[in-house]
Amino acid sequence: MTQKNATPIIAYQGHQGAYSHLSCQRVFPELEAHACMTFDAAMAMVERGEANIAMIPVENSTAGRVEEIYRKLPHTSLFVIGEHYEPVNHCLLGLKNSTIDQIKTVGSHPQALAQCNKRLTKLNISPMATLDTAGAALSVSQKGDPSHGAIASSLAATLYDLEILQEEFQDMKGNTTRFLILSREHKIPTQVKGQKYITSFLFTVRNIPSSLYKAMGGFATNSVNIIKLESYTPDGRMVATQFHIDVEAHPNDDNMALAMDDLAYFAKDIRMLGTYIASDYRSLNT
Repeated sequence: MTQKNATPIIAYQGHQGAYSHLSCQRVFPELEAHACMTFDAAMAMVERGEANIAMIPVENSTAGRVEEIYRKLPHTSLFVIGEHYEPVNHCLLGLKNSTIDQIKTVGSHPQALAQCNKRLTKLNISPMATLDTAGAALSVSQKGDPSHGAIASSLAATLYDLEILQEEFQDMKGNTTRFLILSREHKIPTQVKGQKYITSFLFTVRNIPSSLYKAMGGFATNSVNIIKLESYTPDGRMVATQFHIDVEAHPNDDNMALAMDDLAYFAKDIRMLGTYIASDYRSLNT
C-alpha cells in the first residue's frame, strides 16, 4: 500500500452485502473490504498493490464451479494463500410490506439463481441474472416495483432496507461456497506435523500417448491424494488442454516431491499457484 499505517484492504467482487463481502468480514474483520464490479477488477487491485489480498469464489456445493475464475486465474500473477468455506443462506427479498404472492421476477447472480431454481419454478417466478446478489437487492430498492424481488443475503436486506420474504430459499440445505484467498506473494506456510495442507498448481500435458494417465499415475504410486482436477482449453485454442489440480500435500513432503518429478516428465508449463492450510470444513465433511 502506498500510505503508511493505512488499513490493509481485501478486495471482492460485488456490492456491499454480497456473500463475498460476508466472507471478508468473517475471515478478515480487521481488513477494509473493498467492493469491485468484476472479478477482474478485484484481482487487478491486488496485482497493482492497491489491495493486499482478494476473496474470490471458485465453487458451490449446489451449483458447481465458478468456471470464469478457472479461466482467469492462469492469466494473473497471483498466488493462493488460503481457502474459506462460507455457508450460504439465500433470502428472497422484496420491498417493505410486500408479499411472496406479489413477486413475478427475481434478480440475482446466476450461481444463486441456479441454487434456488426449484423454488423459483414452484412459485412461477422468472429469474433475471445480475452481476451479484447484493446488486440485485440494491436494484429492488431503487426500482420500487413490488413485483420484482431479489435473492441475496440478510445483510443485503438490512443495507438496502428490504423485507425478507423467505429465509433458507436455496433448494438444498448445507449450501456452501468455497473461496480462494489470493495474494501477490507466494507464501508457503511452515510445515507443522499433523496439519493438513493443500497445494494447487497448473500444468499442460505433453502431446504423447497416455500422457495425462501417466502424469496422474505418479500421484497414485506415491500416495498423494488428488482432491480436484479441472480441465479447460486456454485462450480458446482447441490444440491443448490445461489442468488445474489441488492435492492434499505440502511441497516438503517426500512423496509430493516424487510425484512432481513424475509430473514434470509427462507435463509442461507447470506453474505453482500456492500451498495453504486446509480448511477445517474439509474435516467436518469427510
